[in-house]
Amino acid sequence: MKFILENQETERLHFRKVETTDFQDWLPFFENPLSFQYWDVELEPPKIECEKWYTKQFYRYKNNLGGMNALIDKESNQLIGHCGLLMQSVDGISELEIGYSLLPQFWNKGYATEAAIKCKDFAFINDLTSTLISIISFSNKPSAAVALKNGMSIEKQSVYNKNNVHIFRITKEEWLNLRTD
Repeated sequence: MKFILENQETERLHFRKVETTDFQDWLPFFENPLSFQYWDVELEPPKIECEKWYTKQFYRYKNNLGGMNALIDKESNQLIGHCGLLMQSVDGISELEIGYSLLPQFWNKGYATEAAIKCKDFAFINDLTSTLISIISFSNKPSAAVALKNGMSIEKQSVYNKNNVHIFRITKEEWLNLRTD
């Protein structure tokens, strides 16, 4: 489970593995239509979608495919979302992605950027990869802004899960050139 940021922290966030006890706290993500406004997908009822999401995370953990980390607000101890390093196949190539999803009430507060930067730094410091991507729907301007703040740039357009997406990328060399410490 080298891709999991268990017990890592940022100024405001604690990272830990997803647990089944998080289900009720994450279910509102699937109940809010804004959560999926950027993806053209057929959704099942929220409870089923949430169950599928958890099954996928546990499968990822078990098979060393990375996975989302629960993001816990250090002040309130509340689950605010998920962020992690995920093995993905894009255009037939296995890539390590930084993925992030927050409950809508925590959007526009800098949490996604804070978590994504931590994932990037963790991956490069621990030599997990020489390059990272984020897969972002054409219309998802907020997630694109997070990727840009994370030092990424648009590399190409692709189709992912039947959706038109931009593939944002940063290399370890670019990351090293951006570091100030």
